Amino acid sequence: MFKNVGESSFEEITLEKDFYILHFQNESIEAHNFEREINSTFIQIHFCLRGNSKFLFNDGAYSFDVLDNRSILLYNPQRILPINLEIQPKTTLISILISIEKFHALFSKESGYIPFLSNENSNKKYYDDKEIKTTESIVLQQIINSNINSSIRELYTKGKVYELLSLHFQKEETADGEYCPFLVDEENVLKIRKAKEIIISRMAEPPSLQELANEIGLNIKKLKEGFKQIYGDTVFSFLFDYKMEHARRLLESNQFNVNEVGTQVGYSTASHFIAAFKKKFGTTPKKYVMSLNQ
Repeated sequence: MFKNVGESSFEEITLEKDFYILHFQNESIEAHNFEREINSTFIQIHFCLRGNSKFLFNDGAYSFDVLDNRSILLYNPQRILPINLEIQPKTTLISILISIEKFHALFSKESGYIPFLSNENSNKKYYDDKEIKTTESIVLQQIINSNINSSIRELYTKGKVYELLSLHFQKEETADGEYCPFLVDEENVLKIRKAKEIIISRMAEPPSLQELANEIGLNIKKLKEGFKQIYGDTVFSFLFDYKMEHARRLLESNQFNVNEVGTQVGYSTASHFIAAFKKKFGTTPKKYVMSLNQ
């Protein structure tokens, strides 16, 4: 299935029974909405290569963002999670929908470290939100940009999706394989997501950890542990990466100079911003802009 509306497009490919890949491309200046029914036996993995998308649940009463260069995984066997997606302008998103039965057949030998595959957790919901690995990003771009003959395109895409899944669930050497009990408590998950929204909205002058903990109603220990479990990073390390990515996009827009960008992301002096940008990207903001123009 393929739809093209103005400067936006959506494509869905059926790889096998109960196994789909969706590709969203919004190049317009307006947000676009997408809805799709899906039952509770499916795992959803959404990769936002650029831009920003928002998932809405319970008629918009509950929502969360999939940010630039991040992926989220949703699995809730206790509740139907239909896709109600708001795709922001200049956004590229790829989603994989796969039934737990098919997923289990692919990863049965890895059930010891993939939490929702173990018998004790088979009926528990699971959330994951993490940065897209460089290796994953390469495969995602190959899927998007493939110019394969239509007769074998689905086979090529299927192979790449298998590769993407293997990279996404590749066991880290430091992983202990334990299920994260924090993620079972939906109220705590919502509080941690609220903490993320707060630090992003106030990135120029973020609250202290104690102020943030007070605002969301968790103690500092639970805030730090929960944030690490959900986002795979500390609060301020996550914020640093977000600020640098935001600064990079502002520089790419050619609407602000280096000093203005530094101020917008919370640096009082240009030298501090330049040092931070170089630490993240290995080059100065000025050289980065020059490389874009070349």
